[in-house]
Amino acid sequence: MQRLYDFLRRHPMWVDGSWAVVLLGISVVGGASGGFGPPAVAVPLSLLLCLVVALRRRMPEKMLLLATAVGLAQLIADVEMGPHDFAMLVIVYTVAAEGARWASRFALAAGLCAAPVAHLRWPNDQMSVAAGIAATVFMTVPFALAWVLGDSIRTRRAYFAQLEERAARLEREREAQSKVAVAAERARIARELHDVVAHNVSVMVVQADGAAYVLDAAPDQAKKALETISSTGRQALAEMRRLLGVLRTGEHEEGGEYVPQPDVQQIEDLVEQCRGHGLPVDFKVEGTPRPLPSGVELTAYRIVQEALTNTRKHGGPGAGASVRLVYFDDGLGLLVEDDGKGAPHELYEEGGFDGQGHGLIGMRERVGMVGGTLDAGPRTGGGFRISALLPLKPAG
Repeated sequence: MQRLYDFLRRHPMWVDGSWAVVLLGISVVGGASGGFGPPAVAVPLSLLLCLVVALRRRMPEKMLLLATAVGLAQLIADVEMGPHDFAMLVIVYTVAAEGARWASRFALAAGLCAAPVAHLRWPNDQMSVAAGIAATVFMTVPFALAWVLGDSIRTRRAYFAQLEERAARLEREREAQSKVAVAAERARIARELHDVVAHNVSVMVVQADGAAYVLDAAPDQAKKALETISSTGRQALAEMRRLLGVLRTGEHEEGGEYVPQPDVQQIEDLVEQCRGHGLPVDFKVEGTPRPLPSGVELTAYRIVQEALTNTRKHGGPGAGASVRLVYFDDGLGLLVEDDGKGAPHELYEEGGFDGQGHGLIGMRERVGMVGGTLDAGPRTGGGFRISALLPLKPAG
């Protein structure tokens, strides 16, 4: 049945044609017996009205004019009303729902005039004046209802079309805002990675100068300096590869000194700051802390910073948070949770923390830059949970 229904929706003329055949059969039987007028005239007029039903959706305005002409021919040829005249109700509805505005108004006027004109053309002498008026009103009501139904369908379709257009426009605007947010976040990440690389290169320069100074007097110190240069250089190369993968839209401020960006060690200071602002935070470190690539440390710090900022803004009164850092052999795990109930779920569903849907976008961009994974979503019972795994070596 569903396949048949879908087929009929895709081929509406088949439906109209079927109804036209049924109407034609009833009209021809009645017209052939002379029940409505001379068969030589009644049958052709019935055929034309059935054609109106069959082609009503393809050319509604033309079928309205054809139905009007057939109606006038009925009056002139003295073909009384019959089943074929049901086509006039159908075309009034169709034009009101799908036709041009002038055709809709014309159909309403013609429909309201049809019953009075028919009563004048074929009066019933056995009816009183009051009964005749009542019968005329009764016959006019179907035309009015058909037009009202069609016009309401037109209005409803226009309303839904407007809603769809508005939804499409909002979706385009949301995509544009997301692209702008991604570009801005990538520019910010690029600037920070740029500072990381510049700081590492500065360290290498300082160590190289020191090694050259003590090369003859203290070879051991020179050796340590060269080892530092080697490890720092490799780290700078890794960060440079990430930096080259980021679209940087702005230039670093001229004259500014390159300084190291926040790292994992400063997360504890960040937690203390949040506690000082009234947000209880449970902070734990699991595993053996060890040096990590600067990009990984910066990413971890920014994720915790964004998550705690979100809890303070949207967690509501009495909200608390917990931060877990887990050192694995091949990476760093992060788990930030809060039990706040003040933030609406729509905020999370839109994908952001900062009120514009950009918080999670920034997190995902950062985690993606270091080849990690991020999982974020509402917790059971309220609050929010962010879990991230940052590998020590970038993928690929």
